Amino acid sequence: MNKTIVKALVPLVIFLSLVILLYNGLGKDTRLLPSALIDKPVPKFSLPSLLNDKIIDNNSLKGQMYLLNVWGSWCPNCRIEHPMVTEFARQNIIPVYGLNYKDEDADAKAWLNQFGNPYTDILVDLDGRVGIDFGVYGAPETFLIDGNGIIRHKIVGELNPQNIQNELLPMIDKYKNTIKN
Repeated sequence: MNKTIVKALVPLVIFLSLVILLYNGLGKDTRLLPSALIDKPVPKFSLPSLLNDKIIDNNSLKGQMYLLNVWGSWCPNCRIEHPMVTEFARQNIIPVYGLNYKDEDADAKAWLNQFGNPYTDILVDLDGRVGIDFGVYGAPETFLIDGNGIIRHKIVGELNPQNIQNELLPMIDKYKNTIKN
């Protein structure tokens, strides 16, 4: 093949490749990040509570279905989400635990004093290691964990009326009677 023809085809091939890549990405929800932990046990953890002097671990939360909401005072989207977390917790459907992610205690407590505390308790993950074990990409993220300590669902981004109604509540109904003694 002639060098001039090859030079002319290279940009065309690159352009067509980009078009194909972009076309394949259109219409996909970028918030849907797959989690390898769905239907797997909660990673082992042992963290201090922000609210008192106790230690909370994965075994102490077994026996109840709960939400684990990852948040931080530094997170602007957590502020947007907070009224939804508060409303969900107020409905007393299942307990909501907070995982305060990479945050200073004083900042987290000031944030809760300003916006209110909807959480049953709050686990402090100052260095983010437990968040890494859960596969957290950033805050906010929310995990639905069944009574056997199995992660059943993950929402990346803010809780909102749509994902609560269309995702969380059906999953809660599906797994509410799964506790094995």
